[in-house]
Amino acid sequence: MVAVNRPLSQALLASLAAIALAVTGLSSAMAAPVPRSGAGLGAAAIRSLLSSRELWATVDACGPKDQPNTIGVRGSMPGDGSAKDVMYMRFTVQYYDLTEKRWTNLGKGADSGFVKVGSADVVRQAGRNFQFARTPGKPSFRLRGVVFFQWRHAARVLAEATRPTTARHKSLAGADPRGYSAGTCKLE
Repeated sequence: MVAVNRPLSQALLASLAAIALAVTGLSSAMAAPVPRSGAGLGAAAIRSLLSSRELWATVDACGPKDQPNTIGVRGSMPGDGSAKDVMYMRFTVQYYDLTEKRWTNLGKGADSGFVKVGSADVVRQAGRNFQFARTPGKPSFRLRGVVFFQWRHAARVLAEATRPTTARHKSLAGADPRGYSAGTCKLE
């Protein structure tokens, strides 16, 4: 994982002060895949990718002692079997806005942009860490990750999906502590 150190703006810190200490559930709207057909993948192949148990996102680090104020977001995506196709992931972080009762994007500092994770011949995992500057005395806040997945052939997007972080996934690397997998992260 690559650490990204981005300070939170004062306005965002003020907004985070109103965030709940607990979240009752994840937004199901973010979990819906958005298929795009293209050359090389038929409708059945796209359905197979989008329904695969290998397509997931998880929080694999939440403020570990050696990385305070850090959330790690990890994703897994199945390959389409073609070494000529390439897979990409985009890692983002959201906070739960108690006033609006919804998840809200943190913005540029909490968005990796699309990252090439390798050829689509096998299942691949990748992740990113996001570290935030905290102001002493501010309350804790609840975060989650959202991962966007794309399968591409050259510049053409063959299929894409979006998944919010959920628990009970096996990270092949980066989990801190080892084996950690959660849906959300409460930074103290």
